[in-house]
Amino acid sequence: MGRKILFITTDQMRYDALGCNGGTVARTPVIDRLAANGIRYTRAHNQNVVCMPARATMLTGQYVRTHGVWMNGVPLPVDAPSVARYLHEKAGYRTALIGKAHFEPFLDFQRQFYENRMAMLGETGPHRGFEHMELATHTGRGLLHYSMWLMQNHPETLDGFYPVLNTQLQLNVEGGGDTGACQVKRNPIARDLYHTDWVAARTIAWLDSLPDTADWFAWMSFPDPHHPWDPPQSEIGRHDWRAVDLPAGYPRSHEQAVAIHQQKPRHWLQWYDGSQVTNYEAPPDFVPAHMTADQVREINALTHVENELIDEACGRVLARIAQRGWANDTDVLFSTDHGEFQGDFGLLFKGPYHVDALMRLPLIWRPAPSAHVSPAVVVAPVGQVDFAPTFCAIASLAVPDWMQGQALPVSRSQAEAQRRQRVLTEWDSEFKGISIHMRTIYRDGFTCTVYEKSSLYAGSEGELYDHVNDPQQWHNLWNDPARQSRKSDLIADLYDHLPPARTDRLLWVAPV
Repeated sequence: MGRKILFITTDQMRYDALGCNGGTVARTPVIDRLAANGIRYTRAHNQNVVCMPARATMLTGQYVRTHGVWMNGVPLPVDAPSVARYLHEKAGYRTALIGKAHFEPFLDFQRQFYENRMAMLGETGPHRGFEHMELATHTGRGLLHYSMWLMQNHPETLDGFYPVLNTQLQLNVEGGGDTGACQVKRNPIARDLYHTDWVAARTIAWLDSLPDTADWFAWMSFPDPHHPWDPPQSEIGRHDWRAVDLPAGYPRSHEQAVAIHQQKPRHWLQWYDGSQVTNYEAPPDFVPAHMTADQVREINALTHVENELIDEACGRVLARIAQRGWANDTDVLFSTDHGEFQGDFGLLFKGPYHVDALMRLPLIWRPAPSAHVSPAVVVAPVGQVDFAPTFCAIASLAVPDWMQGQALPVSRSQAEAQRRQRVLTEWDSEFKGISIHMRTIYRDGFTCTVYEKSSLYAGSEGELYDHVNDPQQWHNLWNDPARQSRKSDLIADLYDHLPPARTDRLLWVAPV
């Protein structure tokens, strides 16, 4: 028997969501215990700050410019490399993905993508190297397995979820809750019917289908805490939004917010005040400047509730693994695809903004106890591109040439740190005739972002932040005369380490 792998991801979870990372509201004892007994990474970054490119990187172990999913709505080719397929074919691993996949666009009226046909056909794969897939997203209505299960067994629950799309098939801006906050809704669904518990239950069911001697790779992918914020109403009393503090990164006045955004490239302020929307990842009618402090508090309170439900669901799956006698030989890796503003800079959602709120990830690897790896905190920068090589290491497989990362370090020793000097993140988008192209390096406590030439920028703009002296990233040092040498060095390092872009650009086919 080999070491088994439980890969747990959430969707749109901030680094500071967890108690082990300094979070003070959501109670996450299960995940915190994994961190205490394993390795906690304090500088894990994604290679793209939205769902589909980030998830493609986790599956392939490749940078965005290599796998080609350059923005949401660009489907990952069906024949793209897959760590699940590699584990299955080379080491006989049983493989499953339960929950949110999102390697293919959700908005698919012709059902051209297998992810969106699978449930309608009564199938569960195989697909992309996963022998078994049962899929879910953030709503009760749709084409995926969770939606079909609700429609067939609990149709009365469907209207309790927030309607993500309006009648024009745009992201809905409608508010709800106590404060009228955007994309908030009181959801009367019973907790055990909500997608968080469903994902855990279906993961347990798949594990229970395996023989005791199986080696397995299970990707358990929770749709929360991604918007809309509509957890089961029975659970929202866990946190009174009126008692939730505003984030440290939330400006205390409109004037302060404007002053912060004026230091940054102009699409920041344009989105904040609604003068020009270049952010396709938020409802087009949402104007952040109109959001109140109480709305930020209510959204954050609901997010904390969703994170607690995820923690408890993880606990149930880990308990079942222990009951099966697998606990000593199971590695657990916990992370997310990207973060969420949650009020930082006076903003909400995500988009073309390379700051910690969206780039910095929770990442915990609890190696199997049988591996005898000592607990550690690793401060060296790592990325999602390193997840797939780590799974290879757990399975005692050579890292294939098509993977571009390397297995995660297991200590904070100087030797490890020297091999981990930087982490890179990219952004490319086209929205209503406006394009933005960003290339970012984090190294030595600085984040440096180059804005390449686009319809919006000439190619000379950028951002430079000193995390030690400016942890909120409010002060852009790009034009600071005293920082030009540092900036030049970081830019050179960035382009020295970006892999070449693929020559065949994949086509964008849907908004999401």
